Amino acid sequence: MKGWNDFEIGAVLFPFENKGQSAIESHNNERKYTPDSSFNSSVAHWRVEKPIHNSEVCINCFNCWVYCPDAAILAREDKLSGVDYVHCKGCGICVNVCPTNPKSLLMFSDHENNQTALSNWPKKEEKRKD
Repeated sequence: MKGWNDFEIGAVLFPFENKGQSAIESHNNERKYTPDSSFNSSVAHWRVEKPIHNSEVCINCFNCWVYCPDAAILAREDKLSGVDYVHCKGCGICVNVCPTNPKSLLMFSDHENNQTALSNWPKKEEKRKD
């Protein structure tokens, strides 16, 4: 698997081996990708923090899925199901666009255990009356 620094500056990566339009209609793990596609490459090795998804707080608005620049938010059967850590670079956009209180995605150290993070999830913040 190639890392981001293995490509030439300004390289264009064509993702599908053939029939790109029809490939889009199938799920990403069922498509045939070229060896140099971003699906077969990873930028995760330079991640410092990672988003952790809490399905108990998530309202499945799909904001994180839409805005993720690396298609690293996983969805199955019309529900968000987690984060693809092979492709997630830890940018935090998913956390920034999450509308729930508390957020259903939060950034933690890349070395943090997901179960530990979920057990320490913040509680709902009360609205302040100014």
